Amino acid sequence: MLNYIIRRILQIPLVLFVLSLIIVGLMQLLSPQQRAAAFVTSDKQIENLDLIIKKYHLDEGFLVQYKMWATQVLHGNLGFSRISKEPVTVTIRKRFPASVELALAAFVPIVLVGVFLGTVAAVNRDRFIDQALRVIAIIGWSLPTFVMAIWLVAWVYGGLGWFGIGRLPNEMLIDLATSNFHHYTGMYTIDGILNGRLDVTWQALIHLVLPATALVIVVSAGIMRVMRSSMLDELGKDYVRTARAKGLSENRVVYKHAWRNALIPVITMAGPMLGRMIGGIVVIELIFNFPGLGEWAAKAATQLDMTTLLAFVMLIGVIMATVNLLVDIAYVIVDPRIRYE
Repeated sequence: MLNYIIRRILQIPLVLFVLSLIIVGLMQLLSPQQRAAAFVTSDKQIENLDLIIKKYHLDEGFLVQYKMWATQVLHGNLGFSRISKEPVTVTIRKRFPASVELALAAFVPIVLVGVFLGTVAAVNRDRFIDQALRVIAIIGWSLPTFVMAIWLVAWVYGGLGWFGIGRLPNEMLIDLATSNFHHYTGMYTIDGILNGRLDVTWQALIHLVLPATALVIVVSAGIMRVMRSSMLDELGKDYVRTARAKGLSENRVVYKHAWRNALIPVITMAGPMLGRMIGGIVVIELIFNFPGLGEWAAKAATQLDMTTLLAFVMLIGVIMATVNLLVDIAYVIVDPRIRYE
């Protein structure tokens, strides 16, 4: 198992190398002037694009430009983001915790709700509760995420005044900026506790409710459908019939024997889903004014900030490669029969 993990970790640089070749290659479709805009850090430099083109060899071939870009990245310089008006690495450090906080706040309920309802539906196959849950799952799965998000903002926040948008109330953000509040993790739910500011933690949790709810309603429907199908498949196998023939209770048959095996497809689906959520739920972050990576990347795309987009894609590559490795490890935990040589 350890050798397998080491091999997978060593594959991550190769994945990033291939990904960077593709992205930098696609950038060659832009003119040198368009690529030079990615290196502009002030309005004065716009008048001197030719100097930037010469400095970064943007009028030369792909290999020269890739070498220039890779050299900068290896020295920890991912470039300057025109969207955030600061170095890309600084923006990532600021926004990454926000996306992680939102992803975890939504991911845990998504999995718990989806697995629970999927199990209930499978155990009660073709009964009323199963039919009702299947209808709910179809509606949730068919409903666009942005529609649910807009409804929640309009009805719950706008109409009832409940919860909130953004990460914290504006007055609290001003207070934290002028106080001795330390950002240990960048996640307000945790930093509030570490700073002894439970009011910050409480407000952070309140502001996570609506975006997390929008994700849970839509995404958990997919988890539920996968869990129901997988559970039905396991309940029809010989080892389950044998367990029932031995006189084991139905709860023991379901949760002791079939349930763990049925989780394998759920883990396969949930792992990449978490990676994408950490990478940024673009629509959710935009609608709820949540300053995470997704909102940053969306604004960069609209303004053709190639430096930001390139760094964002590379970060997603690292996240997805890491998550896939964790998924493979989770397989072994859930089903000890699985072994990696």
